[in-house]
Amino acid sequence: MPRPRKCRKVCCLPNSNEFGPLNTYMQHQAIVMSIEEYEVVRLIDLQDFSQEQAAESMHVARTTVQRIYNDARKKIADCIVNSKQLKIYGGDYRLCDGKEESCNCGGCRKHRQV
Repeated sequence: MPRPRKCRKVCCLPNSNEFGPLNTYMQHQAIVMSIEEYEVVRLIDLQDFSQEQAAESMHVARTTVQRIYNDARKKIADCIVNSKQLKIYGGDYRLCDGKEESCNCGGCRKHRQV
C-alpha cells in the first residue's frame, strides 16, 4: 500500500487562476497546474528561494520540490509554445495561517502589506 500524500504548505493562492492566448479562436485542451506547482514556481522564480528553502517553507523534501518544479516548468512551456490555456487549481495543500515563526516567504497573510 502506498504512503499517503502529505499536504504541502502554501502561503498564498493566485490572484488569477486562468491564463491563455489572446487569440481565442484557437481551441486547445487546457493544462491544469496544481496549487503546489504554482507555489513552487512563485517561491523559486519570483522569491529567489533555493530548492532547499522552498522545501523548508512547504514542509516537504527537497526532492519533492524538485519534482514539482520540473512538472510545473513543463506545463508552463507547453502553454507558451503550444498556445494552450493554463488553469491553476486543485492539489493536496493547506493554506498557511501566518502563525508559523519559520514562515519567511512573505506571501502569507501575516507578511502581506495590505
